[in-house]
Amino acid sequence: MLTERQETVLKLIVDEYIKTAEPIGSRSLSKFMNVSPATIRNEMSDLEDLGFLEKTHTSSGRIPSEQGYRYYIETIIKNLDENTEGYFEFENLFENKEIERDEIIKEAVDLLSQITNCTAISLGPNAYHSKVKKVQLIPLSPTQALILVITNFGYVESKQIAISEDMEIEELVKVIDLLNEMLKDTPISQVSEKLHYEIQHHKIKELLKYRETIVDSFIEAFQKFAQTKYYLTGQSNMLYQPEFNDIQKLREFISTVENNEIFKLVETNAEGVSVKIGTENSVTSMQDCTVVSSSYETKDGEKGTISVVGPTRMEYRKVIPLIKYIAKHITKLYQEE
Repeated sequence: MLTERQETVLKLIVDEYIKTAEPIGSRSLSKFMNVSPATIRNEMSDLEDLGFLEKTHTSSGRIPSEQGYRYYIETIIKNLDENTEGYFEFENLFENKEIERDEIIKEAVDLLSQITNCTAISLGPNAYHSKVKKVQLIPLSPTQALILVITNFGYVESKQIAISEDMEIEELVKVIDLLNEMLKDTPISQVSEKLHYEIQHHKIKELLKYRETIVDSFIEAFQKFAQTKYYLTGQSNMLYQPEFNDIQKLREFISTVENNEIFKLVETNAEGVSVKIGTENSVTSMQDCTVVSSSYETKDGEKGTISVVGPTRMEYRKVIPLIKYIAKHITKLYQEE
């Protein structure tokens, strides 16, 4: 446990570093505290030894470590009253009875991204982490058929395909049976990766040799399914964060978004608010980032998630209460159905 003065020093360093993205020195802190810079330097040195601060190579100042951010979140600002002042835009949005629920959620996520200057994500109830239950082909006519993708939660996505003269329904059914065998119980988040991997197997490749239309249509149906169940916005906000001045880090972030790996960061089963800081994130390219998530619940007990992805130098005082507020109101939307 830190002393009261150590907590004050840590709090000031986190707050100032969030604002400036520059290492904090003892002289800049002395104007906030009625003690000498030498005393503050001693406290900063002790906090560094304890693992709460880090020293950069380019400055004599200190920056918060992951442990420092964790203490700041869980101890220093934990009991702060939730300040909903300035949430009037969200209040107006959630009280609007003329907009469909999904559109309200989309607009709320857009607002969340704008207010926090971070990337914001919404995952529909269990959608991205639901599993393929069945792939089905329904002939509509001699030249048309419907491919259905059904999940274990009952979500259904369909794609109509044209059947050319050289295709026989019996053979198409074999392809669908093969897809069922390959993909049953596969999480939606892994379908595309698994499908591409399996198709490289020579036996499967041979069977699908003249059936690219089926596979392409299935992938299109899956992509449509996934796109209707999640929403991602504010990716460009990250480009303006000092942490991404490093071109290599920027490329890795863009790749993470384009490959949908960013969804692996989202905590979907947490109760209340989940905060993953830096290396607590499983995706290597996002280990300079924090992910704050909060789940909401439908009338049937299924869960969806709202998340903010930003630098570890995130405005936690703003983000945490805001994301709790939004999740609580989305839950209300579902309960009012």
